[in-house]
Amino acid sequence: MPLLRPTLCVILGLSLASPPMFAQWLNVPTAGVPRVDGKVDMAAPAPQLPNGKPDLSGIWISDRTPAGEVTPSSSDSLSTSRHMANLGVDMPDGLPYQAWLVPIVEERTANLAIDDPHIRCLPDNFLRAYGLPHLLKFVHTPELMVVLNEMNAGYRQVFTDARPLPDDPTPSWQGYSSAQWSGDTLVIDTIGVRNDTWID
Repeated sequence: MPLLRPTLCVILGLSLASPPMFAQWLNVPTAGVPRVDGKVDMAAPAPQLPNGKPDLSGIWISDRTPAGEVTPSSSDSLSTSRHMANLGVDMPDGLPYQAWLVPIVEERTANLAIDDPHIRCLPDNFLRAYGLPHLLKFVHTPELMVVLNEMNAGYRQVFTDARPLPDDPTPSWQGYSSAQWSGDTLVIDTIGVRNDTWID
């Protein structure tokens, strides 16, 4: 026991002396990305996987940039998306909620989402993650796409081989996802998401 106290003090001291760290490797340019004057060329053709389909690999964030402004590329200047509180904010009639869900959404809106699972640091499902101010890293191969989320070290697997989904899945934070290509559009079917997660 006498050695425990100095060891804990050293560990605590080292952790407090460390500089703050944000998203890893964010400012290191990704190899193979087309650039003009050092900046990503957003007008360049999309990268392709070996099978000729679009490669979605990279760091993604939902577009929360006001019209006419450049999307921020620094983790120091990320703002909150309008989609965080209302995923259907850009839809003319909002999200097409089923009738049983409308009163629940109205209650959550009225009480400012006091019971939001995100506030309790529970994992966000994949829909919710796209509206939050967190960077998502997509790792894409012809057979699998993995989405990594630094928030709670979350991840989502999307099998891109059009495999059948399980008949009776055990509910999970990200559910079970299978995808197939329709031209250059990746169509993802997901089932088995826990019923205590929120989408906005």
